[in-house]
Amino acid sequence: MSPRIVYSTDPEPVKQCPRCGAAPCVCNVVDLAPKQQTAYVKRDRKGRAGKTVTIIYGLQHSATAQRELLATLKMTCGSGGTIKEGELEIQGDQRDKVAEKLRQLGYKVKLVGG
Repeated sequence: MSPRIVYSTDPEPVKQCPRCGAAPCVCNVVDLAPKQQTAYVKRDRKGRAGKTVTIIYGLQHSATAQRELLATLKMTCGSGGTIKEGELEIQGDQRDKVAEKLRQLGYKVKLVGG
């Protein structure tokens, strides 16, 4: 049940978001369809004690959609992964497998780096 304002002296009361019902809005990320997005895939070793990870970034998804996509990619690659600062990280050099799976899901894929 959402709280109702019965009486307020504020000239402009805080309006609730019609989609999520929160004030302020917590649904600031728009979930775009895969065909409307470009996934950038790169390999990185910086700050990881020489361990290689595959990073997928540039996607506009909600947190739940990101977790579902990460689970799919981890299962495809047979390795671990996480979400850090809105970027998906897959352990190991998995650029080719990740790019192929993203293409199957309908994303445009660009490989970044060498």
